[in-house]
Amino acid sequence: MDKLRRYKEFWDGAGSWSRVERIIARVEVGPQGTDTRYVVTNLAGGTPRRIYEDLYCARGQAENHIKAWRRHLAADRTSCSRATANQLRLMLHTGAYWLLWSLRSLMPKRSTWRVAQFDTLRLRLVKLATRVVALKTRVMLHLPSACPDKAILRLALERLPRLTC
Repeated sequence: MDKLRRYKEFWDGAGSWSRVERIIARVEVGPQGTDTRYVVTNLAGGTPRRIYEDLYCARGQAENHIKAWRRHLAADRTSCSRATANQLRLMLHTGAYWLLWSLRSLMPKRSTWRVAQFDTLRLRLVKLATRVVALKTRVMLHLPSACPDKAILRLALERLPRLTC
């Protein structure tokens, strides 16, 4: 049985609130039972489904991106005494986030690698002992023969856009 999801809206106010607010309810029923979520909003327009899925869920996803940036890339470590040094660290961490985001987007659409956390990508695909050979027209990466994720890494490298001068 698939999940059944419905959206409803109503107006209500808690005893501590100064006014009545619009409340959107998302009710989902599936094999594991019922899951109900509520969103209190002051937005007058829009369907309950659009507000929940397009606005509320997008906001939560943005917060997840910030959490991944801080937790998996240690971007919140600004322990230098100079502001310019901390600013440089933040810019470098932002670049690392962009690189890992790009690596994840190269993965097959239905792969678990497509939704892998950044620390998993970093430890299993980026942080490898690799022999680098620079040739005249290209750079060759020689992976260790015992690399367990060699196939997915090869696929990601093949999907990288070619840089030409």
